[in-house]
Amino acid sequence: MRVVDLIKNTNKTAFSFEVLPPLKGTGIEKLYQAIDTLREFDPQYINITTHRSEYVYKELGNGLFERARLRRRPGTVAVAAAIHNKYNITTVPHILCSGFSREDIEYVLLDLQFLNITDLLVLRGDKAKHESTFIPEPNGPSHALELAEQINDFNKGVFVDGSPIKITNTPFSYGVACYPEKHEEAPNMEQDIYWLKKKVEAGAEYAVTQLFYDNRKYFEFVEKVRAEGIQIPIIPGIKPFRKQSQLTVIPKTFKVDIPQELALEALKCTSDEATEALGVEWCIHQCKELIEHGVPSIHFYSVGAVESIKQVAKVIY
Repeated sequence: MRVVDLIKNTNKTAFSFEVLPPLKGTGIEKLYQAIDTLREFDPQYINITTHRSEYVYKELGNGLFERARLRRRPGTVAVAAAIHNKYNITTVPHILCSGFSREDIEYVLLDLQFLNITDLLVLRGDKAKHESTFIPEPNGPSHALELAEQINDFNKGVFVDGSPIKITNTPFSYGVACYPEKHEEAPNMEQDIYWLKKKVEAGAEYAVTQLFYDNRKYFEFVEKVRAEGIQIPIIPGIKPFRKQSQLTVIPKTFKVDIPQELALEALKCTSDEATEALGVEWCIHQCKELIEHGVPSIHFYSVGAVESIKQVAKVIY
């Protein structure tokens, strides 16, 4: 069943969360522990992030360095299959433009189809750390709309080179990202919503937001997209605030505001434990208000926050 059907067919606000593949050279056990911690709240689906290769510099010992490519978190497709097989929960791997050519993406789609994993989250992805602006791979899509169009062609039975796919299976369905406080590269909110509408017209069935801490930003964003005729589910993405250092890290990393009320209360905390308790309390309030407004689902970003999410979920689910 597609993600959009899963969230529509639940009689309450659906629960889902996102995980990262293990670091290269480590096992999957910690990821399973995170899922075991949150499984009691009946997740409708689990997202698995995808990470591009990066350039790293290895010291050669003679004053020189060698540049090499390293993918720190490989295995998205395998992890998605492992979770699906172990827990019988729908898995949603992220599909990126960043770091992938069209041929690379095509091979990923083939692998996923063999595994009968047909739900995707389609993203441009972040620029490489060594780049000042986003640069697509040679023969790679430059934005999520182009990636969606490639997936649409695959669903129609056409490979990147124009040759036919002899046997087609269940078509892929997909969601996309959206930004209640605007994507950092968008010149204004109107242009950002314009591109979201284009992705919906291409076939996106739902959108998941960047994390936010001010529900008013989400409600205002939904009003704006509805005014533009966008009717797909807009799923709020939530992550509990945990450390005082995040007062500066979160705005810098995710380009979102910390509400003044939360910031002032966080500054009063004298330990990370107190800050984490504040974050749980704030998140519970956020989620209750979102549920009262009838959101179809709440999607939690779980990295480093599994125990906090469990405390929140115990109250709201």
